[in-house]
Amino acid sequence: MKAAVLREVGKPLQIEDVQINKPGPHEVLIRTKAAGLCHSDLHFMLGSYPTVLPTVLGHESAGVVEQVGSEVRTVKVGDHVITCLSAYCGHCDQCLTGHLSLCVSPETKRDKDEEPRLSAANGPMAQYLNLSSFAEQMLIHEHACVAIRKDMPLDRAALIGCSVMTGVGAAIHTSSVRPGETVAVIGLGGVGLAAVNGASIAGAGRIIAIDNVGSKHNLAMQFGATDFIDASQTDAVKEVLEMTKGGVHHSFEAIGLSKTAEQAFNMLRRGGTANIIGMIPVGQTITLMGAAFLGEKKLQGSMMGSNRFPVDMPRLVDMYMSGKLKLDEMISQRIKLEQVNEGFDDMKKGGLARSVIMFD
Repeated sequence: MKAAVLREVGKPLQIEDVQINKPGPHEVLIRTKAAGLCHSDLHFMLGSYPTVLPTVLGHESAGVVEQVGSEVRTVKVGDHVITCLSAYCGHCDQCLTGHLSLCVSPETKRDKDEEPRLSAANGPMAQYLNLSSFAEQMLIHEHACVAIRKDMPLDRAALIGCSVMTGVGAAIHTSSVRPGETVAVIGLGGVGLAAVNGASIAGAGRIIAIDNVGSKHNLAMQFGATDFIDASQTDAVKEVLEMTKGGVHHSFEAIGLSKTAEQAFNMLRRGGTANIIGMIPVGQTITLMGAAFLGEKKLQGSMMGSNRFPVDMPRLVDMYMSGKLKLDEMISQRIKLEQVNEGFDDMKKGGLARSVIMFD
């Protein structure tokens, strides 16, 4: 099969022929139909986060089940599915207490003495984030995907696999936004827009969208923002504090920078919660004024929107089909696998929401 391979940090992805194995007892072979380009992939391409090389990147995807292993019970051949990088075992303490996104059990991967799921003619090929979806097929654990209704367009379904689940989940699950509360979202890529949409769905009374690209104003409003701040023109923290007369109940950092994480905390009201969704590069630190914690302000991370994706993702599909969840507006362009590097170049410029690879 054709796949986009990362062989060296800082270098473009290479389109190569990669070998894919047959499903094991709890594995599923999926024909990839669509895969979104996520900023997380770019972090690994640039070396901000380490990963085993060479590897096939991609982790935001949807497709159709082609084969299932002998013990698979959750999906069947022909099912349309959304994949999720937070594969879960189902019986560790995290899973049994409802924190599926925090499961790190090795059971969802193949043992070192087993044949790898992926391989290349010239040596081994690592699987990326349990998925490797920049490829014509995926071989994954059954608990890394969920079946959805077949009338859902798969290019839009793919977005739910990462950015939408991460952003909406951060608002609804991680921070538990309540009707009437105030929200600020820093960074209006796919994840940030989804956080805006999630806060709107949750009933937030005021949603302040913040980005350095002023042209994203209209897009933010389409996703449910009530206000927009062009951070390239003003002090975003000062503006939020003045607009809300003391700060917001919830803030969401969706870029992955120390500076914006600090801003997310500093724009809180007393008792507020700052949620760091973006992937701050390894080694970077955050500096905060210790006295601020006396006001019961909280700083917390959010892993994939604290999801229970087998339940959450089909519900998000229903929300889209009923018009509540915005997905059409999030897709900036549809590209072919061979255009993946151009897609990441466009991402670096900061003007797009999401590029989606379409597979024939």
